[in-house]
Amino acid sequence: MKLSEAKEKYIQTWGTFATNWGINRTMAQVHALLLATGKPLSTDEVMEQLEISRGNANMNLRALIDWGIVRKEFIKGDRKEYFVAEKDVWYLFKQITKERRKREIEPVISFLEELKNIEDNDSEEAKEFIKLMSDFSSVTGKINNIMDLAIKSDDHWLVGKITNLLK
Repeated sequence: MKLSEAKEKYIQTWGTFATNWGINRTMAQVHALLLATGKPLSTDEVMEQLEISRGNANMNLRALIDWGIVRKEFIKGDRKEYFVAEKDVWYLFKQITKERRKREIEPVISFLEELKNIEDNDSEEAKEFIKLMSDFSSVTGKINNIMDLAIKSDDHWLVGKITNLLK
């Protein structure tokens, strides 16, 4: 397989995988393109290579900047904005974990806490409901703690923990 074919396959496949994880396909493709490219790319280059509209390119580039995994880079003498992806895979993992936790786990924790506070909590049905919400809250809290450990850890720590789990 030639390098250009491998890059194209990576970009397309990464976009498909991302939809399984609840991430916008085009956002993942833009990120994959920036990761696989050895130089900063302008919005026009992203549009051309992925065959997407300017609005779609701009929206996804801004989202990737908001996630903290892409940054703007300026090239002297050129007025265009260029974009570069963070290539440290461990940093990417931690940033994506941080964003997913903020967008998915933390709202669930708040929602479950709210649901546990019901006024008419004397009946058996209410007690069962509160227990169910507490159980969900406990599991979600543990997931949150694991994500927090991963975000705060270094790569050697996590590799060691995973290795121990697999033994």
